[in-house]
Amino acid sequence: MSRNPDDSSPAPAPPRQVEAAPPPKQVEAAPSPKQVEAAPSPKQVEAAPDPRRLGTHAARPHTLVLDIGGTGTKMIVLDAEGRALCDRDRELTPDRAGPADILRLARDMARRQPPFDRVAVGFPGVVEGGVVRSAPNLDADTWPGTDLAHALEGVLSRPVRVVNDADLAGLGVIVGSGTELVLTLGTGMGSALFVDGRLLPNVELGQHPYKKGHSYEERIGEAARRKVGKKRWRRRVIDAVDLLCRTFNPDLIWIGGGNARRLDAALLGPKVRLFDAVAGMRGGVRLWEDDRPFGQR
Repeated sequence: MSRNPDDSSPAPAPPRQVEAAPPPKQVEAAPSPKQVEAAPSPKQVEAAPDPRRLGTHAARPHTLVLDIGGTGTKMIVLDAEGRALCDRDRELTPDRAGPADILRLARDMARRQPPFDRVAVGFPGVVEGGVVRSAPNLDADTWPGTDLAHALEGVLSRPVRVVNDADLAGLGVIVGSGTELVLTLGTGMGSALFVDGRLLPNVELGQHPYKKGHSYEERIGEAARRKVGKKRWRRRVIDAVDLLCRTFNPDLIWIGGGNARRLDAALLGPKVRLFDAVAGMRGGVRLWEDDRPFGQR
């Protein structure tokens, strides 16, 4: 209703604005037990990956070389030029070792090594494309058909190439010209054949008939050495080398393996060269220089 201009009574005062009380202060809630980060347990610390094993050398990769033997298993890390980055490590190979035994051994030994980016493996038997076909000096029944390259990749978290052990050792020592025969004398007798630096994979001369109904391995392997003594064993090796020279007419014969140190190179002829374990393990670097793994068909 409009106000009469003649009405002199004062206008009612507007209602007083009451200032609202401030909201209660927000109190920060204490974190719940789930929000508080728990300290890691000892088990969690042990299970964490060791950062030293993570390779970071993409341009010049470091190679972990694993040499599996019937008696001993060796390991070393080499730089891109084949120089050792640590001392060679060695453990006894479990008696009649199966795939699970070797995987555990490789895992435990690798934990002690400096950083590496890739893995090269020498295996005492026939290997095709990383798959084991025979293992006469290990648990022979359990190995055939084992994809050792794939299994080791799962254990070591690195790309892996696997070849015959004598093939790997030969890659480390050959000069790459003419015909070169490589023999490794240890638990058995490994062998490799190269022509102008090219490998003929899986030449298993150790299993070949040699003399008196026995194979080379049965005549000059470790069991034979222990049985007949060092003197007679040396004569057998000289005789075997002479026969192999007449068979293959090689320009050079390279002899390595654990029992090579028991030989006198001067008694073996001018074509023979002896080499130690580390020299042979340098073949692991050479194995990775080819775009296609050795032994692939």
